[in-house]
Amino acid sequence: MAFVITPEAPLAAWLDALRAQSTKAPGFFAGRPVIVDCAMLKPDSEGVATLLTDLEAIGLGVIDVENAADIPGADPWKRPLTGGRQTGLVEIKPREAPKPGVATSAPAGGAPGLIVEDNVRSGQSIVFPQGDVTILGSVSSGAEVLAGGSIHIYGALRGRALAGAQGFAKARIFCRKLEAELVSIDGFYQTAEDMDAALRGGAAHIWLESGRIMISAQR
Repeated sequence: MAFVITPEAPLAAWLDALRAQSTKAPGFFAGRPVIVDCAMLKPDSEGVATLLTDLEAIGLGVIDVENAADIPGADPWKRPLTGGRQTGLVEIKPREAPKPGVATSAPAGGAPGLIVEDNVRSGQSIVFPQGDVTILGSVSSGAEVLAGGSIHIYGALRGRALAGAQGFAKARIFCRKLEAELVSIDGFYQTAEDMDAALRGGAAHIWLESGRIMISAQR
């Protein structure tokens, strides 16, 4: 998955805000491909000629540019990212057929949930847009779980968890130990720097309320 950012004029102010966000959450863009959408810019926008190099200086890995016609210096780069970690496919063991009286998880359109019986290691991603994801182990720092429904983690959440990724605002995130780099529901996110320190290290329940990420202790 790639982030899509849409720069706006005046670019100097927009870049300052982006730098502030990157400083506040230094891991947010780490290792993530970025696509720049120039639809809001004009060829004579001040600073547009150095936009891509400015973004690179902030630490963003730009892989492509959209709507860049007639904009100087904004030709698509489409160059490979550097500095990433070696990853591998996650082996997902098939689930046994549910026993009578045991329901499968189906919050997002009726699709059964996905169960991952192992830990999700650093650099790995679990992507299941059809419904819930249940991790029986832990999610390591630098790992990511993305679900169309809710996310249930029986161990520690140290990486990223993105629930409701297909526009499901009622999705939830549950974990036994909250040490997350980032949590997100329906596109709204909260990074480690913004989480209540009193809640970190304990079991947590995370949900979305009026466009805000809410976190409470889970007993």
